[in-house]
Amino acid sequence: MLLKFDCKLKTTNFPKDAFIKIIRNEGIKSLWSGLPPTLVMAVPATVIYFTCYDQLTAFLKSKLGENERHIPIFAGIVARFGAVTVISPLELIRTKMQSKRFSYNELHQFISKKVSEDGWISLWRGWTPTLLRDVPFSAMYWYNYELIRKWLCVKYGLYEPTFTVNFTSGALSGSFLSLCICQPGL
Repeated sequence: MLLKFDCKLKTTNFPKDAFIKIIRNEGIKSLWSGLPPTLVMAVPATVIYFTCYDQLTAFLKSKLGENERHIPIFAGIVARFGAVTVISPLELIRTKMQSKRFSYNELHQFISKKVSEDGWISLWRGWTPTLLRDVPFSAMYWYNYELIRKWLCVKYGLYEPTFTVNFTSGALSGSFLSLCICQPGL
């Protein structure tokens, strides 16, 4: 028995072909189908995280002094811990909504069933791995961010950091950490 294989190279334009297939099979609106569940989680998570970090940093600086170098580490840890804890149930809901189209009634039934079978704590499934991933990254990110921001302000003789200084500090801190520790999930 002799097998024949067609070994012709098929060239594709992956992103373009993928978009065309999705639009043809599911409609143009399907390109944004994951947006609502993502916003349900991302907006509150970001608001909680940054507000907590800013408020805690300001409080600690008022108590410990402006030059305490460990404030960003502590504030980053506490802010991320709080955000993960509050947002964890929303993450479960987002994941469920993205896995299949659910009506709000079906989603309510899913949550009710989960709570009745496994208790309220079941809404925080995945909390520990998320903390183990996010908290160290957050502590190191904010430490580097504040260090770079302070250095740039001194270098350019600025009393208050500008948008460019803040943006550059965040980009450098995040880039450095992503190269060094390659955080899974990002």
